[in-house]
Amino acid sequence: MNSSDRTPADLLRSALAADPARPLVTYYDDATGERVELSVATFANWVAKTANLLQGDLAAEPGDRLALLLPAHWQSAVWLLACSSVGVVADVQGDPAAADLVVTGPDTLERARACRGERVALALRPLGGRFPQPPEGFADYAVEVPGQGDRFAPFAPVDPEGPALTVDGTELSGARLVARAREDAAALGLVPGSRLLTGRTYGTWEGLSAGLYAPLASGGSVVLCRHLGQLDADGLAQRVESERVTDTAV
Repeated sequence: MNSSDRTPADLLRSALAADPARPLVTYYDDATGERVELSVATFANWVAKTANLLQGDLAAEPGDRLALLLPAHWQSAVWLLACSSVGVVADVQGDPAAADLVVTGPDTLERARACRGERVALALRPLGGRFPQPPEGFADYAVEVPGQGDRFAPFAPVDPEGPALTVDGTELSGARLVARAREDAAALGLVPGSRLLTGRTYGTWEGLSAGLYAPLASGGSVVLCRHLGQLDADGLAQRVESERVTDTAV
């Protein structure tokens, strides 16, 4: 990746320029059997559409705080990069009452109602499906995002030294986030082309780094596994082989 990259959005742009066709996020849910694989180009398209939704329809601005109440999931990764693209602070599992807007999964709808700003809900169904019945008071992400533009340009430049992410009580600027992701990638032994399998949650920096930022910073990819504990040892070994996994962080 480019040494000049200073935000997660920069890292994604560099990955897109280098090899848009390679896998970036391969997602498994071992409670449902779901598998989704997103190339760099497909992931970047989702990020662009989501960033356009965030900046346009939701009127989010740099420095706004978004409470991200989502599990480790490929759509959570999309939202993290969309926030970085706009300059919005992603507050992972943050207090909705203290946020300017909230993005929630189906299990945290009641908690998310404490937000007085815009509210977006994700059904987290296979293939990005919508809610059978939209939750009252929320925009359904799967309904709103498809019509958004495939290219994104921020209304204002994103400051790499501005706050970008809050997780587990720690706030990171975009530049510091990228630096830590590179440090973690080196510690994990990741190099361009590495395939990191992880079952960590997105509730900690370690989970976010292994599940997105470190593979992105190294030019590698992630096999992101939710409910990995439901997979037995033989199943895990088969996945490591079939997904050509080079490194693990479980």
